[in-house]
Amino acid sequence: MHKHLLVTGGAGFIGSNFVNYWHEKHPQDKIIVLDALTYAGNRQNLINLENSPNFFFIHGDICDRPLVDNLLEAEKITTIAHFAAESHVDRSILTPSTFIQTNIIGTFTLLESFRHYWQKQNQPSAYRFLHVSTDEVYGSLKAHESAFKENTPYAPNSPYSASKAGSDHLVRAYYHTYNLPTIITNCSNNYGAYHFPEKLIPLMCINILLGKSLPVYGDGQNIRDWLYVKDHCSALDVVLNKGKEGETYNIGGNNEVKNIDLVELICQIMDEIAPNLPVKPANQLITYVKDRAGHDRRYAIDSSKLQKELGWKPKATLESGLRSTLQWYINNQQWWQPLLSTDYQKYYQQVYGTFK
Repeated sequence: MHKHLLVTGGAGFIGSNFVNYWHEKHPQDKIIVLDALTYAGNRQNLINLENSPNFFFIHGDICDRPLVDNLLEAEKITTIAHFAAESHVDRSILTPSTFIQTNIIGTFTLLESFRHYWQKQNQPSAYRFLHVSTDEVYGSLKAHESAFKENTPYAPNSPYSASKAGSDHLVRAYYHTYNLPTIITNCSNNYGAYHFPEKLIPLMCINILLGKSLPVYGDGQNIRDWLYVKDHCSALDVVLNKGKEGETYNIGGNNEVKNIDLVELICQIMDEIAPNLPVKPANQLITYVKDRAGHDRRYAIDSSKLQKELGWKPKATLESGLRSTLQWYINNQQWWQPLLSTDYQKYYQQVYGTFK
């Protein structure tokens, strides 16, 4: 059966990678993107699909219930892939209210709309509500603790992760209360093309290209598990086609690395592949800054359930994924240059202080 997908947040980083991936892999499926085009959403991310007869873009808000109701009916949606979220921890510390609105109220609005629509269609078993979430809902790990599993208790530490935890609980409740065919995925830190410049990897890459300081929080020993975004998309494909409703699947890249080691590796690769860097070697630009409030020490995802039950595994190594990502930023300066706006500079100074 051909799917009719509604992809929320489909002009954002992970969402647009998923839309491009899905269109290439399943060209017969219809994709409707609903995106509010806040600062991190960008129509340029979907430019390759503009002329496709199976792709439609709607500029709108997931909190707009009548809009969502109409879309589900008019487009005969069978699958919601829900990416729309405010996702940057630093911004959640500065302005938590937008995170509560989008991540909790927005998810609730989509669930209610999908529930009524699904019930009206006589509850088709093939319909799916895929909720894309984060490993940050599980809190922080100590160095010796084993990686997060699907049954790890929730312990969110920032307004961002608390809002995602709230949305996960709603999705789970709609499965258990109404039998709505939902699936939750919790992924580790993604990286790849179309990533907004505030996030660690694109920030370091762009600052190296501009000869600016590379701000590293605290002592740089915070550990993250990095997942190449194309591997994430292939995992979501497997989950949508083979996953069981009501289940949660953790998606990780099996690439745990300290922030400072990651930044050093980015510097090495950039020294090698970027022409005419203003400062070389780039690691001279590394600058330690005051630690982030409530900064989780370590995240690590155990994705063995997904690997054993559905047969998925990541293809990229950290080195191979980083190389192709950094090369993309070098080749696509016209994509990120306009994003370094006055608002962005103001935000950057709020978070990191003033640098050269």
